Amino acid sequence: MLGIFLDIEATGLDFTKHHVIDIALKVIDLTTGDFKGSYQSIVKQDEKAWKASDPFSLKINGFTWEMVQSGKVPSLVADEIMTLLDHLHVERGKAVFICQNPSFDRGFFTQLIEPYTQEKHHWPYHWLDLASMYWAMLAKKNAESGVPFPEKISLSKNSIAKVYEIGSEAEPHRAINGVNHLIECYEAVLGTNLCKEPV
Repeated sequence: MLGIFLDIEATGLDFTKHHVIDIALKVIDLTTGDFKGSYQSIVKQDEKAWKASDPFSLKINGFTWEMVQSGKVPSLVADEIMTLLDHLHVERGKAVFICQNPSFDRGFFTQLIEPYTQEKHHWPYHWLDLASMYWAMLAKKNAESGVPFPEKISLSKNSIAKVYEIGSEAEPHRAINGVNHLIECYEAVLGTNLCKEPV
């Protein structure tokens, strides 16, 4: 089973009016722990898309107009991702996408590769999230120990990391840092070790 650990930075939170400006993913064999491949690119956007940016989001990810202009055009990014995932034989039933916030990442991912193209490639339509994994593990642990489920819980990736004494994601946010931090948190939550990308 392959895990596609993915993170995206965008010009805002709404995929109907904001745009992808940074995407990264790492593919790891969850059965063996072996690293299979990775991809990262800044995504170039035009002036109209940039003017629609949410200033708060740009403050979080630190991207500037000049940085975005150094990126690759969306169609090239899409072609490169399709080439990689097809080369690694990513297909439904044998792979899953894993991210922190599927409602965010999946929407922006479809800006690059629309749903019918994803279907044509027979990619997985299950997008798993770290917060649900953490929730399930905590619920199981509490049930087994007879401890009531907490009345309040934070499910941000940094909050989950803190529980396992992992540092927060580096700032300003970059997609590749998000992927690396996600993998580290995934390992802690599930109690597993995955191979890191060869240097």
